[in-house]
Amino acid sequence: MEAPPDDAVLWARALHFQYNGSPALTGVSLEVREGEIVSVAGPRGSGKTTLLRCLSGQLAPEDGEVWFNSLPVHTLRPAARERLRRERFGWIDPVPVLVPELTVWENAALPLLLRGVARRSAKGAAVEWLERLDIGGCARKRPFALCQADRQRVAIARALAPSPAVLFADEPTAPLHRADRTHVLRTLTTAARSHGITVVLATADPDTAALGDRTVSLLDGRCVDTVQLPPAAETEGRTACSLSV
Repeated sequence: MEAPPDDAVLWARALHFQYNGSPALTGVSLEVREGEIVSVAGPRGSGKTTLLRCLSGQLAPEDGEVWFNSLPVHTLRPAARERLRRERFGWIDPVPVLVPELTVWENAALPLLLRGVARRSAKGAAVEWLERLDIGGCARKRPFALCQADRQRVAIARALAPSPAVLFADEPTAPLHRADRTHVLRTLTTAARSHGITVVLATADPDTAALGDRTVSLLDGRCVDTVQLPPAAETEGRTACSLSV
């Protein structure tokens, strides 16, 4: 077993995964450093979601390795992977899944409440993120009273409120109108940079991918290239990650 690089917060080597005999990932390798925002781009069916699920421990690869810092995610038991996801990772789905019985702020605070954080502190963190995402005025409403786009904003706030070490975002602005996408994505990426959150962002939209430090392209479950983007003003001096395939 090859040890991951010392400077990689997330590292994967030669990942393989199939769905009913059809290859979804074929030998994909990836290295992500702390605080980096990596866009995983490709058309529908290219393997983006499968890669994020393997990296986050939701799926165990059929072959290959996934490491979070010095922890071998690919060898963990299901309960340990679940604990890792709950305590260190954040996840945003393309379609928001909220608890209908809870208010908006309770949904956003749920990961913190499940960790045992005091209710007042959890509410404060949740409301702060809801306000950043322009949904703070709906904090006391329940999900059924919101449109799909606003429910997605709540889901994004829920993922960011616990300040995860790594945030996995699978087409996070899919339910939003194009006019809202840029604002929400810039809020997400700016917050990630200011809080030192590493982000792996799956998208089929080139404009969304361009918000990352680097774009890795997938096609038919394989890495086809990696694009190094010019550093933004706030990220100058950061060393770019390498990708091995």
